[in-house]
Amino acid sequence: MSDTTLQDNLRFFRALLARPRSVGAFAPSGPHLARAMAAQIQVDGPVLELGPGSGSLTQGILERLPASQLTCIEFDHDLCQLLKTRFHGVNVIQGDAFNLEHTLGHAEPYAAIISGLPLLNFPMPDRQRLIETATARLLPGGVFAQFSYGLKPSVPAPPGFKVARAAMVWANVPPARVWAYRKAG
Repeated sequence: MSDTTLQDNLRFFRALLARPRSVGAFAPSGPHLARAMAAQIQVDGPVLELGPGSGSLTQGILERLPASQLTCIEFDHDLCQLLKTRFHGVNVIQGDAFNLEHTLGHAEPYAAIISGLPLLNFPMPDRQRLIETATARLLPGGVFAQFSYGLKPSVPAPPGFKVARAAMVWANVPPARVWAYRKAG
């Protein structure tokens, strides 16, 4: 195990102990999941990542687009500092992904929103509000991608959208499903 991996795991576990509900997993996402999430980006344009943590999904996203096109919203101050150090050129915002209006204001629409948030740890009304405010910020053809360890999507598709399982990532620990929310029609 490299020093960076060990340090990331320690940061992750500290965050897990401090805020288990907002972390929601016992290990950082793996590279296979990161690539499966990033593969959902099918439209050119800016991308928003919600809950990047130590940046495992961020790395997969940056394999598909330049850092200048990525904005990350992370709640944890220490993880924000790590992301800023590790991913030069990425716009890292410390804020609450469940309050996009306050955190982002009137930002431009996104080609994709990639979420690493542990939605199953939050009440359904909070999840529904998040998905509705997030999908309202998508460009035509854009996607809201969410992974989950659950057997079905963490939240039903909002009006005008459909949700489908886009990938099953067996190589992740634990195995994860990628759910893609796209405009119906």
